[in-house]
Amino acid sequence: MKEQMAFERLTGLIAFARAGSLGSYTAAARSLAVSPSAVSKSVQRLEQRLGVSLFTRTTRSLTLTPEGRDLHERALRLLSDAQAIEQAAMTARSEPTGSLRIAASLPIGVHVIAPALPRFRKLYPGVAIDLRLSDRMADFVEEGIDVAVRIGELPDSRLLSRRLAPHRLCAFAAPTYLAARGTPMHPDDIAGHDTVTLRYQSSGQAMRWPFRIGHREIEVVPPSGIVVDVSDALVAALAAGGGIGIVANFLAAPYVARGELVPVLPDFAVERHNITALWPESRRANPAVRAFLTSLQQTFQEQMKAAAGAPD
Repeated sequence: MKEQMAFERLTGLIAFARAGSLGSYTAAARSLAVSPSAVSKSVQRLEQRLGVSLFTRTTRSLTLTPEGRDLHERALRLLSDAQAIEQAAMTARSEPTGSLRIAASLPIGVHVIAPALPRFRKLYPGVAIDLRLSDRMADFVEEGIDVAVRIGELPDSRLLSRRLAPHRLCAFAAPTYLAARGTPMHPDDIAGHDTVTLRYQSSGQAMRWPFRIGHREIEVVPPSGIVVDVSDALVAALAAGGGIGIVANFLAAPYVARGELVPVLPDFAVERHNITALWPESRRANPAVRAFLTSLQQTFQEQMKAAAGAPD
């Protein structure tokens, strides 16, 4: 009975830590792979044992009480220690096994990582993949993320990191659009064209279009009749004749291969080296993480080589 009480107390603290960090039972349940009712009941039992209310609950929000805030940091440390124990146990096994939680931005996840997962699991069938796609930067501790893959410059952190293959940012348009409106020969000519622009979900800011002219790089933000916040929507709008837009070459490559898009101003395209894999120090020796990083590097090199081989 004492062991059962101790186990329930531990699960209650873990549920409380996740719910307090993520702001809802539903989000905590998703990160723990259990039901929201299980999280709610665990927290309620913990509150009964402690004799305090940990959350102020409304129909729309879950807020830590003053007592809850005092206990939350300690609960997070407990959760971190539990994850470290799990990782130490996994490290003792040479064969990659267990669950691997991967966070990635939407275009990278859809076009590069997801298509490579079946091959990875054929090599390592003991690894179960949980892929989570969002432009929001994941919290490794609170969400239990093992590896994240992001595009763009990242803030300094204590996370370990590895730069993956470079990619090119180039303008593209549908052949039908260019046949009707003409093909620009210089970035200055963009001003006379319809354009489609990406708005970053993370900042709400429009993407600044980069062009390399000689030895310098310039950035422009043309007025756009169509603004979207997902790269796939941008490419789809371009293929439908929406105008000219800037996109990574590996996203446009399938459309180029089908003849639905062609590069515009390829001599002015810029190369970026800002696709990065990130993982916490506690996962450094995890066999599944090491295997995935190796596979990921190979996948990106293959994808970028294929995209570079497309006509431009």
